[in-house]
Amino acid sequence: MNSKEKILKSLAADGMAVRPRPTMDFVPQRFADREQTFVERLEAAGGTAVRMEPGETLDGLIARLYPEARRIASTLPEVTSATVDPDRVEDPRQLVDVDLGVVRGSFGVAENGAVWIAQDIRHKALYFGATSLMIVIPRDALVDTMQEAVVRPEVDDFGYGCFMSGPSKTADIEQALVFGAHGPMAVTVVLR
Repeated sequence: MNSKEKILKSLAADGMAVRPRPTMDFVPQRFADREQTFVERLEAAGGTAVRMEPGETLDGLIARLYPEARRIASTLPEVTSATVDPDRVEDPRQLVDVDLGVVRGSFGVAENGAVWIAQDIRHKALYFGATSLMIVIPRDALVDTMQEAVVRPEVDDFGYGCFMSGPSKTADIEQALVFGAHGPMAVTVVLR
């Protein structure tokens, strides 16, 4: 008998009373203004939300928000200012330190400002290696909570995906806050 079996046998012999599982009859949180809550929560996480105006283009936003960006990686056809096609890059390390990555997100979550990104480019390194990341989502693609998010079909059928909310940050070492340690230093979510 191994140690795991001994522990389980000991627990079973203890005669602990069987307790019913708790019922999951809670009412999910709802927000009166889902978009405004998403913007506030994203900004609380250190990200920036931009609402696209009619007639505004992604190239115009890039020029306005990231005027210093020289290496711009994107596969979105409307981003004509892209200088790097991440699908044509052989070595994902070439996407590290790209000034700006512009990618498509599926939807956002109001309760925490997170955006679901399903990998639709060759190398996911762009999501984490770019200095700044711009995620474009439809303005009406917002859900209230993570409970709603995890049952959406986009989260069920993908090779790789992640929720991203704001820039990468950590205070692991000497409790000094560092941005960009594990991902982009800046995240902008474009609601169009």
